[in-house]
Amino acid sequence: MNDTASTAAEITAATDRYLAPNGFTRKVFNPFVARLTRMGISVWGSRVLEVRGRTSGELRSTPVNVLTVDGVRYLVAPRGITAWVRNVRVAGACRLRVGRRVEEVVVTELADAVKPEILRAYLRRWKWEVGQFFDGVGLDATDDQLLAIAPGYPVFLLTDLGAAPSR
Repeated sequence: MNDTASTAAEITAATDRYLAPNGFTRKVFNPFVARLTRMGISVWGSRVLEVRGRTSGELRSTPVNVLTVDGVRYLVAPRGITAWVRNVRVAGACRLRVGRRVEEVVVTELADAVKPEILRAYLRRWKWEVGQFFDGVGLDATDDQLLAIAPGYPVFLLTDLGAAPSR
């Protein structure tokens, strides 16, 4: 395989990257965090993301971590192209819930070139929880190392629906 084909294959693999949760995470950890969050107890910034399914139209929900950097909020998908990522890409918006408080937000996916700072901040905040999904890349990673893994880690800028520019 030549360099161009090899690079194209690596990019395709990164953009299709998905790490499925194990049984404990799927059946115990995520439901526990989601239940606490629905009760109004945010676990390290947790929210329950709610979005309509892109094919079913049914409301889907999953716990997520909202990252704030310099007053700007982001969602990072450490497991890659998950169902919630695919759904928010299609919907362009979602709801974030903590207890009875519900926010409607517009999501804007960021280009890979701007992800290193956000990925580093995400690791700084939640490495103990999600570090295993970053293939050995840690807090000491260079911008080039973070840029190299960026295609496999969707990052979304969150804008309050009331403050979002019209589409």
